[in-house]
Amino acid sequence: MLKGGTIITGIQNSEVGCTLRNQHEGGAELKIPLEARVPDHFLLYVPLDGIAYRCEVRWRRNDRIGVQFTSTEPKPRLHYG
Repeated sequence: MLKGGTIITGIQNSEVGCTLRNQHEGGAELKIPLEARVPDHFLLYVPLDGIAYRCEVRWRRNDRIGVQFTSTEPKPRLHYG
């Protein structure tokens, strides 16, 4: 199953659109734009789930990153989704 998501980096309110692949309870594989700069820790908002996941990057390969979910948060207040 593929889901849309938004990586919220916290750097000058920067957001990066992504696609979640292989999501499971502990993490997911994310497909990101090749030119995107994604920090090692960020907030991932998934509108379909209605929550945000605190993420830690575990691996990077081209346009894919593997993340571990470290906690969850309610929908970010300033996010439009």
